[in-house]
Amino acid sequence: MKTIRYAFWAIVGLCLILVGLANRGVVTVRALPSSLAELFGVSPDIALPLFVVIMLGVGAGLLIGFVWEWLREHRQRAEARAQARELAALRQEVAQLRGAAAKTKGDDVLALLDKAS
Repeated sequence: MKTIRYAFWAIVGLCLILVGLANRGVVTVRALPSSLAELFGVSPDIALPLFVVIMLGVGAGLLIGFVWEWLREHRQRAEARAQARELAALRQEVAQLRGAAAKTKGDDVLALLDKAS
């Protein structure tokens, strides 16, 4: 299984390298359209290779998607925590009841079942 995982990541890395080599041209990334930049007198722009812009876009999309999914699953995580607390309380109660039943030793059949488990 590890070799399949390593092979997958090697293929992904090779694809990223090929995309980077194919898109080495420098592009200018502007934060404002030219009409707004003239209006405000500020033109924040930066020149980057195209593959950097592509990778940053993919990374930003992944980050936004992960945060969105984490926020969407909040209800399920809270429900799972509540169920885990309830399960712990029930296990503690069962342990207490088994201890009380062992002390009373009222029924032989129940005592045998307790010994078996």
